Amino acid sequence: MKPFLTLLIVLSIITAAQSQTFDRFFENKTLRVDYFHTGTASKELVGLDQAYEEGVWAGSRKNLIDTLNRGKYLVKIFDTETNQLIYSRGFSSIYGEWETTQEAQDEKVRSFHESVLVPFPKKSVQVVLAKRDKWMHFQDIFSTVIDPDSRFVNREKRGRSFKIINLLENGLPHKKVDFLLLGDGYTENEMGKFRKDAERWKDVILRTSPFKENAGKLNIRAIEVISEDSGIDEPRKNLWRNTALGTSYNSFDSPRYVLTYENRAMRDIAAAAPYDFIYIMTNAKRYGGGGIYQLYATGMTGVENPDFEWHLEYMITHEFGHSFAGLGDEYYSSSISYLDFYPSGVEPWEANVTALLDPAALKWKPFVEESTPLPTAWSKVFHDSLEAVRRTWDRSKPGYYEKWAKLRAQQLAAMAATDFYGKVGAFEGAGYSANGLYRPAIDCRMFSLSLLPYDPVCSAAIEQMIKFYAE
Repeated sequence: MKPFLTLLIVLSIITAAQSQTFDRFFENKTLRVDYFHTGTASKELVGLDQAYEEGVWAGSRKNLIDTLNRGKYLVKIFDTETNQLIYSRGFSSIYGEWETTQEAQDEKVRSFHESVLVPFPKKSVQVVLAKRDKWMHFQDIFSTVIDPDSRFVNREKRGRSFKIINLLENGLPHKKVDFLLLGDGYTENEMGKFRKDAERWKDVILRTSPFKENAGKLNIRAIEVISEDSGIDEPRKNLWRNTALGTSYNSFDSPRYVLTYENRAMRDIAAAAPYDFIYIMTNAKRYGGGGIYQLYATGMTGVENPDFEWHLEYMITHEFGHSFAGLGDEYYSSSISYLDFYPSGVEPWEANVTALLDPAALKWKPFVEESTPLPTAWSKVFHDSLEAVRRTWDRSKPGYYEKWAKLRAQQLAAMAATDFYGKVGAFEGAGYSANGLYRPAIDCRMFSLSLLPYDPVCSAAIEQMIKFYAE
């Protein structure tokens, strides 16, 4: 038998076996498990809230076990009869970020509502949540048994009567990557604007590599979410709006960080459509957004200065890089609320940030040319001197971005003049730390406010995620 034919037969057998695994243990529905995540920086408690039966399963029926090793947390589903692991998925959470803030370090107790979505089981399953310890090993922190036939599973129809828009339809949900756009701060009279903003989001994604090259593997839907008020909350300005999703600036008291803590409301609305990944478009012009792996990304849909319309494209792709592929921030000079987000001497789980503990085992070594030294020199001293100047400026004052553009041009010229510009290496400065953490390229969509492409390592991480969900 010819080797190629043999390979096809083997792959067919594997695919059939994986399909049988899904059909054996799961139905084509979704089980949503809601819980409360409570604690401080030194202690945490997870308590079950409610399990829900929801619509069709949008995730892969083939890749049931997570092999990507991304996320601060991991949900594991075990068949209770055989104790067999039948599903797992890595993710991150608001609590996981909040516990690194000063508020959590001060032992102030807070509670966040969270969810995990898994295929709907045919029989009783054990649901286990695990969290990485300081050495990045997963340790179980919560466990419960759920009987899908019990009265404790809520079967009310989730999702409100908002209109669903199909922006891109390429196939069945479980065979494609399903993106869902939700709007917040759009009144009923602003639905026309929402539809235009959603179309722009789609256009941005489809012209950005590597999404562009994988357009046929994507489905994009939007839900016309109607809010009572226009705009979103701005606590530092004492501006409060009644919106359907509750998004707000000043999350973790960071001026430009936009999140919603109203997880249940978001999940109930999103349940109207099949989805793998959520992006929340905020009806706001002030610069701001956020993104958490496997939770959601957010971003404004307007700009205060028309000269910086391109900020919208940057926001979409940068924040979606976080929530979709688990990419880390490669910058280190902007103001953040985190303390020791990456523990010293520990290799981060993000694909594009490294502590370079062992250069010979660099996780993106296949992308590095043999002649490229590790660590890799770049114009860091000059770059940091200009960043020190920028940090003295008030971003809220008129003219900030005009001055920033001139400064940025100087930084770019210095970067382009270095020996390893455009190459993959290990460039010091990443993950909110000027020293001790390294990024793959001198500049990237995850490093600076620009429309530069994702670097090769970030692009590969995105493609890997697309493949994982679309197979």
